[in-house]
Amino acid sequence: MKFIDEARIEVMGGKGGNGSASMRREKFVPRGGPDGGDGGRGGSIWAVADKDINTLVDYRFVKQYRAKHGENGRGADCYGKGADDIVLRMPVGTVITDLNSGEQIADLAHDGQKVLLAKGGKGGLGNIHFKTSTNRAPRKFTYGEDGEYRELKLELRVLADVGLLGMPNAGKSTFIRAVSAARPKVADYPFTTLHPNLGVVRIDHNRSFVIADIPGLIEGAAEGAGLGHRFLKHLSRTGLLLHVVDLAPFSEEADPVREAQAIVEELRKYDEELYHKPRWLVLNKLDMLDETERRARIDAFLDAFGWPRVEIDPYAPFDPTLPRIFEISGLTGEGCQQLCWAIMDYLDAVRPRSESTEPVEAAAYEPYDPTKS
Repeated sequence: MKFIDEARIEVMGGKGGNGSASMRREKFVPRGGPDGGDGGRGGSIWAVADKDINTLVDYRFVKQYRAKHGENGRGADCYGKGADDIVLRMPVGTVITDLNSGEQIADLAHDGQKVLLAKGGKGGLGNIHFKTSTNRAPRKFTYGEDGEYRELKLELRVLADVGLLGMPNAGKSTFIRAVSAARPKVADYPFTTLHPNLGVVRIDHNRSFVIADIPGLIEGAAEGAGLGHRFLKHLSRTGLLLHVVDLAPFSEEADPVREAQAIVEELRKYDEELYHKPRWLVLNKLDMLDETERRARIDAFLDAFGWPRVEIDPYAPFDPTLPRIFEISGLTGEGCQQLCWAIMDYLDAVRPRSESTEPVEAAAYEPYDPTKS
């Protein structure tokens, strides 16, 4: 199924039925009086989050949704039938925004969450409601109200605990294949990942987390270059970012330090909140270097990049505020298990506090800013 994460639709609630102005006319009932019934309500349009849907492709081709009108009231105290509602099923993580006002209508963050998009109009009143002691034969009735009309923007933001950042061919897809059952495309050319991929990393039978891989970023992504800028919004829900760096690029012209600095700068340009998310450094493709060259290249990269080096006591309680560095090989799996354990420890340390009333500061350190170096 094609991955579509944005769509624009129009929704219109049904018009309420008109009330009836009818008089009771029966044999042997010379003064029957008014008996006009009310009109039925128009149908409304609702959105429901469905965990079994993972794309907005249905809304790319069908753009207008109009609920039916309510039936008009009739004589003999007959009320018009209300129209059925329309239920639009959307992926969990869909953000719905009014295109005209810019107001966010809903954020479907939970399976089964239901929100009203366009309310159907109320039915009109029949003349039975206007009978009084001085007006026993009213001819008055009211018309049904129009349904609401809205132009909406649908934007899917995937739900994941961890997000992967990096240049094209940094090894993000290889890493997610190594630690989960996800099978994104892997090839020796840039932009093999064309849409976000989600993988569930299972630590044991009751501990797991979801990791998201987005297309690689390039310099200028915040201004629209490449593919990754379209998918940066998918990282807005993540609690932790993994900055994956290729320390053994094929091209001699590639500079891992400059590319890593460019990624951080693009984050800052795109969204200040995303830039300040907790971020760990993951040095990848170390299987392509021998032990001596590996150590020298890691030290040279960290010195040039300016990433803070912190001594971490493996026997001390896990501290989620510390910036961390991991050395891995997504191809051979070296270091991947230790990284996944650390991610799980981080999430376990942050989640309990996030459920309390006290604010959580998951990362107290100031993120590295390449413009200040």
